Amino acid sequence: MGDCNPSKALRRISLSYNNADSYASALRLVLALFPDWEHTGGEIEFVRFKDGITNTLLKAIKRRPGYSEEEIDNEAVLLRAYGKGTEVLIDRERESASHFLLAQHNLAPALLARFQNGLMYRFIRGRVCQSQDLTKEPIWKGVARRLGQWHAVLPVRPMEMTITPKTEVDNIQYLVSVGSSKVPLDRINAITPNKPTPNIWTVIQKWIFALPVRTEVEVERKSSLQQELERTVAELGNNPGLGKDGIVVGHCDLLSGNVIILPSPPDAEDAAATVSFIDYEYTTPCPAAFDIANHFAEWGGFDCDYSVLPTRSTRRAFLQEYLLSYYQHLDESSHDSMPNSKTTPPSEDVPDLNAEVDTLMAEVDRFRGIPGLYWGIWALIQATISQIDFDYAAYAPIRLQEYWDWRAAAADGVGPGERERRLAQE
Repeated sequence: MGDCNPSKALRRISLSYNNADSYASALRLVLALFPDWEHTGGEIEFVRFKDGITNTLLKAIKRRPGYSEEEIDNEAVLLRAYGKGTEVLIDRERESASHFLLAQHNLAPALLARFQNGLMYRFIRGRVCQSQDLTKEPIWKGVARRLGQWHAVLPVRPMEMTITPKTEVDNIQYLVSVGSSKVPLDRINAITPNKPTPNIWTVIQKWIFALPVRTEVEVERKSSLQQELERTVAELGNNPGLGKDGIVVGHCDLLSGNVIILPSPPDAEDAAATVSFIDYEYTTPCPAAFDIANHFAEWGGFDCDYSVLPTRSTRRAFLQEYLLSYYQHLDESSHDSMPNSKTTPPSEDVPDLNAEVDTLMAEVDRFRGIPGLYWGIWALIQATISQIDFDYAAYAPIRLQEYWDWRAAAADGVGPGERERRLAQE
């Protein structure tokens, strides 16, 4: 069968990036990848894009004499170094395998090399979205179409085989730090015994295992969140949906900063922008409804501005664009055409498409509280490991409250809080 993880064949560079010696360490990495850059004309420059929550991102360019900015960008490379301690939250083997898979389907820039604490890959020309951009119709139409393409063409099965049991178990032992005790892989996967793994539910399970238990309050919180995960999986884990057995390969972190608006102008007869997605750290199999609901939640940005979340009419229009793209690109996929999968394109007649949209609207609505659980648990861990200037301890309860408000709305029919009220608006 060959190697189940083709990214293992990727070039490995036995060097590291050092933030304290940024230019020199980055230069060594770039010259290891492109030795000719040292001996040909033109300065080598580095542009720091961001010190993110989970990484540092640098753009390396070679200013060859006579080259236009576009020509310089065409051979530019991005160097992304992992943040300290982020292995608690992110499986880097899975990330590189995801990037490799995406590049094979022309959904990500070419992956060039791995180094000891990061990746190097080609640069994408374009403009990074801001939170307010997501609310603009040309942008959200472009996002809907690109996400539909993602979910239609990416095969789930290779994602199942990107992590060996040893890597998974070693990571979770490190995360939990329970003395010398071990957490078997089957204990992680037991949350969804009949689904391909890893998946969104096993990721959340791993994060719950990683929660601190230094105090009685933390022990009780961890137990409560474990119960909520089991409850949620029982309710939503086996729902029918798009893809094989209701699972697609999701981006799972589609915030504004991970959407690139490409320089190609929109079609004169079509108001949709052309966009691409970057940063595949959290990419994993999940229900399509989760990935979409998570993107809708990101319209509010890190400030959690619920007043700009998409209303029902906007969400419906987004889902129509998404479904048209999904079915358009489905023929490109030969991986998940199963009799029990929703893989039959809707007919050209509007009532059929409307029925598809109605079904997906209901599915996404059922998942609207899950991003709060997902990122709330994530933030609880970040509060213990992150070195950046962000108040994760305050952010975690805000996101978790989104989950609790959704639960209250499901029970009472009336959603408490601004977020639930906004999402109920037409």
